[in-house]
Amino acid sequence: MTKRILIIGGTRNMGYYLSRRLAEAGYDLTLLNRGITRDDLPASIHRLHVDRANHKQMRRALQGKRFDVVIDFVLYNGDETRTVIELFRDMIEHYIVLSSGQVYLVREGLQRPFREQDYEGELMAAPEEVSYDYEEWRYGVQKREVEDELQAEHSRSGFPFTALRLPMVNSARDPYNRLYNYYLRLRDGGAILVPDAPKFVLNHIDGLDVVKVIADLIEGGAGRGKAYNIAQDEHISHSDFLSALAAIMGAQAQLVTARRGDLVAHGFLPDCAPFSERWMSALDNRLSKDELGVAYTPLVESLKALVAYYDTHRLPHPPTYRRRRAELQYAQSLALQSGS
Repeated sequence: MTKRILIIGGTRNMGYYLSRRLAEAGYDLTLLNRGITRDDLPASIHRLHVDRANHKQMRRALQGKRFDVVIDFVLYNGDETRTVIELFRDMIEHYIVLSSGQVYLVREGLQRPFREQDYEGELMAAPEEVSYDYEEWRYGVQKREVEDELQAEHSRSGFPFTALRLPMVNSARDPYNRLYNYYLRLRDGGAILVPDAPKFVLNHIDGLDVVKVIADLIEGGAGRGKAYNIAQDEHISHSDFLSALAAIMGAQAQLVTARRGDLVAHGFLPDCAPFSERWMSALDNRLSKDELGVAYTPLVESLKALVAYYDTHRLPHPPTYRRRRAELQYAQSLALQSGS
């Protein structure tokens, strides 16, 4: 019997690739989202247009419908999670949710790379509310709410969830254009502003690797009641990452270091160097290899594929590139101050 799959999200980034893969494989596939993002997905996919934050809309849209597996790309807080549990308790075989490495970044005293067993422990205090750090902290705390609610329900009723904790996802459909930001700066040949701190090593994940992990979970049903780090093997510094990307592009990485506070004050961060932030995680992926049998695409292969995509597609410059001229002027002023 064909499995009935519900994807919550499914048209923007990884969800788009998963939707296409599952539709082509012949699954009975339904997407639930707001219907805002235009797509070219197959007409065979059923559509439900709902604001998932509106619990009444969710209940009405899903009333009388039955699914075997639910994949949730856009679950962001405990309140939404309680609605999910109410709707799908004792009704589904598997609920797969996308989580984040930021569940570790709001913990106190952890050492990189983070392991699944590092989850429990004291959380850091909230940063100042009107700040970039606060928004990132809040995201991590709310993702923990999601996982905590699911784990508690699994203990009570056996709710069959699997949480996938991701670091930075590299994908041609990244709605924030983070890798593309670097590509444009390397391609124009100008300086790239980087902060003097922090200097963490971090790792990434290929969006298509995540899609394969989910497809395998749908078929095999492994991992219920657990969370897994899903991340590539390589742990790499920001500067080494840029050097690797530049080498693939045949470009020169001209890095100009400035005080982090100055870059923030001038409004350049995080746009000029999005992978340099403390809110980028480094995850230990051994459990996913041992228990789920995941094999990860090497980072360089992922980057080569994305560079080839950018080279052959005329993409608009994202908003995060609009202040490029000001960045270059600031880098030049720093060089003059240093006498170089």
